[in-house]
Amino acid sequence: MFKGLKDKFKYKSGVKYLRQELSRSRPAPKRKSGVNAIAVIVDLDQFDKAEVFFELIDAFGLRPNAIKVIGYRRYYDKNSPYATPVFSDKDLGWNGEIENSYALEFLSREYDILINYFKEENLLMQLMSVRTQARMRIGFAELDPAYNDLIFDCDLADFGLFRKETKKYLEVLNELV
Repeated sequence: MFKGLKDKFKYKSGVKYLRQELSRSRPAPKRKSGVNAIAVIVDLDQFDKAEVFFELIDAFGLRPNAIKVIGYRRYYDKNSPYATPVFSDKDLGWNGEIENSYALEFLSREYDILINYFKEENLLMQLMSVRTQARMRIGFAELDPAYNDLIFDCDLADFGLFRKETKKYLEVLNELV
């Protein structure tokens, strides 16, 4: 019983932290224009082909280690090997903290672009999105516009269209050389 109550309070403190972060203005980016580092937060319950994001390396002409992908699963077994680093609801700590070594390593870097590849509102993925240091954020129309700068209205399963539109708009914004 107490564990359930503790989880509810953690969730409420996470929601409070998320609201505070969304009400603040983002700090000015330290990175210059151009794309050298891309972060991807993907909902592996909805889209399980996280390896397709590495196609962006060739599409955008990036270095081989320029893309960092982390996935979310509602439930996962810590003993099972996953190709993509994973975090879940059980990694939520107090005040919106995320208690997962993969997530902490992901959040410790700065990126040029953050791709929020999820459509459902989920506290953990939204906290990861807010905490990630990125100059530009790309996502989907179903999510609150406060999370993304560039918003697409396409299906999660149609990665080819997403890649094509992302490249087109990044070229228009003079981010891709």
